[in-house]
Amino acid sequence: MLRQITQGEKRTFAKVITEQDIETFARVTGDFNPIHLDSEFAERTIFGGRIAHGCLTAGLISATLSKFPGVIVYLSQTLHFLRPVRPGDRIEVLAEVLDRIDERSELRLRTVCKNQRDEVVLDGEARIRVLEAKRT
Repeated sequence: MLRQITQGEKRTFAKVITEQDIETFARVTGDFNPIHLDSEFAERTIFGGRIAHGCLTAGLISATLSKFPGVIVYLSQTLHFLRPVRPGDRIEVLAEVLDRIDERSELRLRTVCKNQRDEVVLDGEARIRVLEAKRT
């Protein structure tokens, strides 16, 4: 599968972040920070309102990486949170292959998340391993 992927190749994924996504993420992770769930509290912060969990946005990168062929094993990810994501924001993720490490069946990728205003909200770099699916 790795041989099918070339340097510069890209994959994208987009999703609108809903109130339900934020509430579900809080329940699944146990992160009940009021900046994510309490509108009155969040309005008194530097954000001026509720924001999505940063790792909820980062999770969209995983969905994007799954668009590459083969079985994808996530090895590492750097994350630079640049702007808040709010309920109702449409986030588009771009993953671009920077390097292939053929001897380890790995890829190094740039990962960027942008909102509907084309503002970068999250920037980072991922490493993945691409496995062949076993046929039975």
